[in-house]
Amino acid sequence: MKKTICILLAAMLALASLGALAEAPTDVTVILDYIPNTNHTGMYVALDKGYYADAGLNVEIIEPTEGATNTLVAVGKGDFGIAYQEDVTLARAMDEPLPIRAIAALIQHNTSGFVSWAGKNITSVRDFEGKTYAGWGGPGEEAVLRAVMEAEGLDFSTLNMVISEGSFTALEKDVDLMWFFEAWDMVTCQMNNFELNYIPVRELDARLDYYTPVIITNEAMIAEHPDTVKAFLEATRRGYMDAIADPAGCAAILNKYAPDYDLQFLTVSQEYLADKYMQDTDRWGEMKQSVWDGYTDFMVEYGMLDAPIAADQLYTNDFLPEAE
Repeated sequence: MKKTICILLAAMLALASLGALAEAPTDVTVILDYIPNTNHTGMYVALDKGYYADAGLNVEIIEPTEGATNTLVAVGKGDFGIAYQEDVTLARAMDEPLPIRAIAALIQHNTSGFVSWAGKNITSVRDFEGKTYAGWGGPGEEAVLRAVMEAEGLDFSTLNMVISEGSFTALEKDVDLMWFFEAWDMVTCQMNNFELNYIPVRELDARLDYYTPVIITNEAMIAEHPDTVKAFLEATRRGYMDAIADPAGCAAILNKYAPDYDLQFLTVSQEYLADKYMQDTDRWGEMKQSVWDGYTDFMVEYGMLDAPIAADQLYTNDFLPEAE
């Protein structure tokens, strides 16, 4: 009898162990494009509130310390990453294309543009000739500047381009122009009472209203782990919906993971972005073929690409949650 009971107990323990193994969360790594900021808030909210855990995911969010996010995700060192439309397009256009694809847009419109210190009275592209532009050396900067200046009949060669990560205060001195993001750089200037003139790039050429940033994954995840991709996006959507509904509360959550930033600054930035995540769409993360095709056309026209790439090779909406 005792032997029978022992056998039954052993069997029950074995079944319990198998059940625990079956319910073990799936490890997922997300590689950011930069340090944590309000573009990423929804993911930190999903992490902090247990939305990822509810979806059976054990998510780790890391900064891109080892190299470019696109490459790391392409080779499987990250399951998901944060990138930009132009970078995804260029990655797919390489001689040996990176097997990545965009699966969600974090912001529906391009919230960036050219800024100058108001005291220099640079109010339009027509004032760019002979000025100094300080940028980060991205692949699209020269193409965009050339395009918008030539569209006005200006001589792009007169623009002095330098690479600099200097403070916005440089705009008062030797630097005339920079490329800022509304929810971050411009909020910084606003909170420091630094007056700017601002020219949104999306108003200079409709094709420049591209997706920045986007969530990417690799083709192996899409082919082999579609349920994980869907679960990740659903939990992430929940986080961004909270960021839309409660920007101040979610800024406080982000501040736990990015404590070097002032909470008031994060709150102002979050309040700005709250209505930008889903502007002009009823479905979180949705991307349009016209946006991908438009910027691809721009990249071909200005020499960033040799030939167009089909949009369905660059992005997919197939894993997005349905609109509520």
